[in-house]
Amino acid sequence: MGVGSRGGRPPSMIDVAARAGVSHQTVSRVINGFGKVAPDTRERVLQAIGELGYHRNSMARALVTGRTEILGLVTTTSVAYGPSSMLLAVELAARRAGYFTGVAPVSGISGNTVTAAVDHFLRLGAEGLVVFAPTEDIARDLSALDVPVPVVAVTARRTTPLAGGVTPVSVDQHGGARAAVEHLIDLGHRDIAHVPGPADWFEAQAREAAWRESLSEVSLPARESSVRGWDAQTGYDAGAEMAREGAPTAVFAANDDIALGLIHAFHDVGLRVPEDVSVVGFDDAPGTAFYLPRLTTVRQDFSALGDQVVQTMVRAIRGDSRVEPVTVPAELVVRASTAPPRLRDVGARGPHRPRRP
Repeated sequence: MGVGSRGGRPPSMIDVAARAGVSHQTVSRVINGFGKVAPDTRERVLQAIGELGYHRNSMARALVTGRTEILGLVTTTSVAYGPSSMLLAVELAARRAGYFTGVAPVSGISGNTVTAAVDHFLRLGAEGLVVFAPTEDIARDLSALDVPVPVVAVTARRTTPLAGGVTPVSVDQHGGARAAVEHLIDLGHRDIAHVPGPADWFEAQAREAAWRESLSEVSLPARESSVRGWDAQTGYDAGAEMAREGAPTAVFAANDDIALGLIHAFHDVGLRVPEDVSVVGFDDAPGTAFYLPRLTTVRQDFSALGDQVVQTMVRAIRGDSRVEPVTVPAELVVRASTAPPRLRDVGARGPHRPRRP
């Protein structure tokens, strides 16, 4: 610990200069990395910085300890609830751990854009990189990177391999989706549809795969949807299509926005939720407890995810050999949008006809 300065005030550049026996201009040159300074003089300045505790200044700390306490976050430009919540959770966890963060949103994903963002953070001296990789193209670009600092990938990828030295951290998308579908099966539903997210998103892939597996294990058919997406319009279009073809008794939606669109579409044709069709969402976004009816959904603990990302990063920065992939559990939240199916002749019901105005 440094000896400080007179009067108990934080040590200044002048105090460092006096301790090292040089001018404050020389101290400035050492700290800012410009101008010529003899090696032995530079060593005296760095020693004085350490003795006095002037390393409280972030620039000097980096010179003395080799640490910048900066983490670079490379993310998509999506403002959807899931991606934006993950980003915020990681930023807050990083601040609690004493790190500053820089965010580089990348659009029009290509190897060049991801590489440019990574290079930017390396020039800033970032100690580690967190890459949000929800899609196949970002994961492919990430797998081609070779960087000298630890990389943690926030990704639910199931098949695309990541580069060596990249540690994945995610919420258990597959387990959460299984809990949702098994909840519907346990209620007695045998006609369970799914409205999936975009095909190139790992979260969507995992949720759809869990739906198919859960149905297959009890020999139930998988009712396909012709529409995909993350927004409420996707849900509305899928719901209208289901009503025309004959509504299922239950639907597992890939996220809460889709579930909202489904409920609206069913309402418009006179189908009641959950009396006629049960609906389950995913995310537990703000407001889902106030849908009509209150939405049964799968909660992602973004705060726990952020903590795990930063804890994993800190261990990697410290050279801990035990750094391993981490999966944060998801939780089913049962509310009023699911119920046992009504007794009815499912095979003979035919397409649902819209009610008359």
